[in-house]
Amino acid sequence: MLAVFPLKFSLQKGIFLAREKRFRVKVRAQGKEFWIYTNNTGSMRGLLEPGRTIWFSKSANKKRKLPYTLELIEVNGVLVSVNTALPNQMLQFLWEKSLIPFWRNTHFQAEKSIGQSRLDGFLLGQEKKIWVEAKNVTLVENNIAYFPDAKTKRGVKHLQDLIALGQKGDLACALYVVPREDARGFLPADFIDPDYAYWFWQAVKKGVKVFCLRLKVRPQEFILDRFIPLLKRG
Repeated sequence: MLAVFPLKFSLQKGIFLAREKRFRVKVRAQGKEFWIYTNNTGSMRGLLEPGRTIWFSKSANKKRKLPYTLELIEVNGVLVSVNTALPNQMLQFLWEKSLIPFWRNTHFQAEKSIGQSRLDGFLLGQEKKIWVEAKNVTLVENNIAYFPDAKTKRGVKHLQDLIALGQKGDLACALYVVPREDARGFLPADFIDPDYAYWFWQAVKKGVKVFCLRLKVRPQEFILDRFIPLLKRG
C-alpha cells in the first residue's frame, strides 16, 4: 500500500436503473426513483447494468439542477470509481506525498495550458519541467485495465502534446488511474480506439513515462494500492 486518500464527503447507496444522454443516470434509493448527474462521458463499458449497486454524493451547490453525482459502481463485488475528477486528485496527491521520486522538489500547478491544449499537471523544478496528463481507467476485462472505453480525439491530442514536449527537452508523463482492485496490468484499448493505441505506443517509444496506479475503492476512502505494469503488445 502506498497511501490512503480519505473522502471528504459522505456517500449514499442506491440501485442503477438507466442512463440517458451521457450525463443523466436514473437510480432507485430510499424507495424513490430519480435522476442524478454523471461527469463521465465515456461508455462505462461493462459497468452500467440495471440492478447494480451504486454510490452517489450530494453537491453543496443548491442551484444545481441535479444535486446528486454518481461516484461508485459495484461490479462483481469490486467497487469502481467513475467520477472523472479522481485522476487530477490522485495526481496532486502523488505529488504532495512524494510517491514518484523524480517529482520531488518541484512546484505543482494544475491544468497548465500548452498551445491549444491543457494538460492536467505541470511540475517545475530548478532544472526541469514536467508535464502530466491523467486519465481515469474504469474498463477491466480478464484482469487487464484498458483505456479508453470510447474513441477520444482529445486523448490522442494529449498524447501528441506529450510527445512534442518530450522532444523539446521537457519531461512528459501519462498517469492512468485505475480505481478498481481487480486490474493486474494495463494496455491501451486498440480494440476500441486504434488511433489512441497507436499514439500511446508512439509516446512510449519517444520516452513519455507511463504510470498505472491501482486503487482499492471504499465508500469512505481510496487506498493507493500499487503501480501495475504496462503489458506488452500482442
